[in-house]
Amino acid sequence: MTLNDTVSGLAGLLALQDFSPVYREADRVRREAVGDVVHIRAILEFSNHCRRQCRYCGLNSRNTACDRYRMTPEEMVDSARAAWEAGYKTIVLQSGEDPFFTSALLGEIIREIKRTGLAVTASCGEMPREDYAHLRACGADRYLLKHETADPVLYDSLHPCGTLSERIACLKTLKALGFETGSGFMIGLPGQTNETVARDLLLLREIGCDMAGIGPFIPHPDTPLRDLPHGSTELTKRAVALARLLLPKANLPATTSLGVIDGKEKNDVFSCGANVIMRKVTPDAYKQKYEIYPAALGHTDIKAERAELENMILGLGKIPQ
Repeated sequence: MTLNDTVSGLAGLLALQDFSPVYREADRVRREAVGDVVHIRAILEFSNHCRRQCRYCGLNSRNTACDRYRMTPEEMVDSARAAWEAGYKTIVLQSGEDPFFTSALLGEIIREIKRTGLAVTASCGEMPREDYAHLRACGADRYLLKHETADPVLYDSLHPCGTLSERIACLKTLKALGFETGSGFMIGLPGQTNETVARDLLLLREIGCDMAGIGPFIPHPDTPLRDLPHGSTELTKRAVALARLLLPKANLPATTSLGVIDGKEKNDVFSCGANVIMRKVTPDAYKQKYEIYPAALGHTDIKAERAELENMILGLGKIPQ
């Protein structure tokens, strides 16, 4: 079978009128490959400064309405320690591409956070190989770098500050350095087709991703894409299910963006192949300012929110971890 045949086959599945047999198969594969555990991850958004100009993102460097902040290393370590004490086992350190946080500084912070016992996922954008290698040497376990779209023309139209080939090269470097490597993409980008989504899924498999975040596009009012509709939650769930079939052992989250559009859909995705959920532990002073897309966010109560997620997962008949 050629690549085009595979793309056409996946695109055809995405367009099925009745997708329920695929959902059942994805749920079966998930159960056999990774069990009924749902991993709960803490996300700490430590800087909303970003040198990139991504046309869909509220943090892009051209958005002068964005109220910029940087957490101090001490604040980051304190937040991570609170997450550990609340029962989290992994923290995701997420930021824009902020040159202030050099690999040397991030490495020191990661070393200190690792003392708590937490696993560390970094998600700080594109870096040179030597910087990725330094973070790995300092104890970073995973790295998340979404490719957003596997269509190079669409990628260029959305990213005046980089290329798809550069992004893929970074992902392959991360994989070669021994990171558990995560990527992912958005559903509902302008010009996206089922064939585009099929190629997104196949790129995840080509890279050998250990994690994949797939969520709907949500327009931000201070970006050029402000007037576009949000992405389909149904197509998002279908893409997650197919990702499970292509990558049986991968960690697939119920993304935050899916819950912003429809909280029920975010829970439903756990019967479609997902096995991870993430919750912000960003302090209140910064939480509302990290606005990739608009979302209603409440007060950060790390212990209470962790307990709430555990109860939700138990209510779905699964095991929180």
